[in-house]
Amino acid sequence: MTTALAEPVDRVGKGWTAALSLANVAIWVGWYGPLQILLAQQAEDFAPGTGMSKEMLLAWVTGVGAAVSLLANPFFGALSDRTTARWGRRTPWIVAGAAGGALSLLLLAEADGLWTMAVGWCLVQLTLNAAFAAVTAAVPDRVPRLQRGVVGGWLGAAQILGAVVGTGLATAVGGIAAGYVACAVFTAAGVLPYVLRYRDLRLGAADRPAWSWGAFARGFWLSPRRYPDFGWAWLTRFLINLSNALVLLYLLYYLRDRLHHEDPEQGVLILTAVDSVALLATVVVGGVWSDRVGRRKPFVRWSGVMMAAATALLAIWQTWAGAIVVAALLGVALGVFMSVDFALMTDVLPTARDRGKDLGVINVANALPQVAAPALAAPIVTHLGGYRMLYLVAAVVGLAGAVLVGRIRGVD
Repeated sequence: MTTALAEPVDRVGKGWTAALSLANVAIWVGWYGPLQILLAQQAEDFAPGTGMSKEMLLAWVTGVGAAVSLLANPFFGALSDRTTARWGRRTPWIVAGAAGGALSLLLLAEADGLWTMAVGWCLVQLTLNAAFAAVTAAVPDRVPRLQRGVVGGWLGAAQILGAVVGTGLATAVGGIAAGYVACAVFTAAGVLPYVLRYRDLRLGAADRPAWSWGAFARGFWLSPRRYPDFGWAWLTRFLINLSNALVLLYLLYYLRDRLHHEDPEQGVLILTAVDSVALLATVVVGGVWSDRVGRRKPFVRWSGVMMAAATALLAIWQTWAGAIVVAALLGVALGVFMSVDFALMTDVLPTARDRGKDLGVINVANALPQVAAPALAAPIVTHLGGYRMLYLVAAVVGLAGAVLVGRIRGVD
């Protein structure tokens, strides 16, 4: 067995973790700058004349983009598993994905209508998912099991920092096009320290499985009967991410139309910052604590319960002060969930040979909520009770995810 397929035993250093985390920040800047601010602004500009409200147009574009993400992440993860390049299995895809994502963001900067906006966002999802699949697969490749909580914590911190930086760039530089350009530059530059400084593990040609389209396609199905822990872990992540997606999707419109905030774009930035500070306070601590006690499920369960409770509070206390309190509570809980759930996911992977593909299947639980959330949220907001009902539904969904983590048997 080559080193690339062996279970890692040597702890990774702080420099490696920092460089990989920065690459993760870069990817999330490319996603969250558009998702938090820029796409919503474009939807508002392009909606007149399309026959759709700005909410429906935004839901349609983000839903189609998320559908692309559903396929792209496991697909590129599987390709990276089979890559025997001199640069290693993961690095070529990090480079290609980040470069393609930057170019796609520049295309979005020039969008002049619904269709160019949709195509640009689909290309962003396609390319950045190639990079993200490779970044996440690097963790089980290189990090021993009892260090994955802390590394997962730093990657979680990187995700939220990406959201803050992306939202800040989109807000501060002035104008939609300038916001996309700023996000594109950061996305391309942020992966360079990792890919230039750290050598990736190389897969030997003899260890690459024989090619077959049928076997390749069948490999994406992981039977819940054969791998029940993997199935329950996937469902837990999906439900909690769906709850979070329902909260975030219309945040800009919630502040503008329900709370009548005087500057909703600035309001989104403030709430994102509050959430981020709270998350950063717990994301690494939660991972370290989980590594030290050697347990995962209690951390995932109770962080999920806390997130559900905070979301229910948002349905009851619909004021600007309430939104700030909820953002802080969600950040505290999400920090613990992100770090420990990531470690939990790496603990239930079926085989070393398919780490990238299997993590890609798990990452579908991040992307699928982006498809499901618009389909659920749009009719609820427009016809079935508005934002109060939306957040109550989100709370119930998140609570279900927290409860189901108890069905995982192979991890303490």
